[in-house]
Amino acid sequence: MPLFDYHCKACQAEFELLVRSSTVPTCPHCGSTDLEKCVSRIAPAGKIEAIRMAHRRAAHAQGHFNHYSPSDQAKLLKGKRV
Repeated sequence: MPLFDYHCKACQAEFELLVRSSTVPTCPHCGSTDLEKCVSRIAPAGKIEAIRMAHRRAAHAQGHFNHYSPSDQAKLLKGKRV
């Protein structure tokens, strides 16, 4: 599941979402589907792992890893590959 940056045209919110190919992304603030996919900023060298883990923790907090087993969730949050 790729992580994308979006800009909501309805409420002007900017956010990131993990999106499956079969789902239509919606704004978590207003529920609109009128979104613009944004170009993600390039991570500075040496910061990529910390940024990736921060995104995983945020995705986990939003429930995006609920379909994984508890042991696989723990591995994802420790930075190990599942």
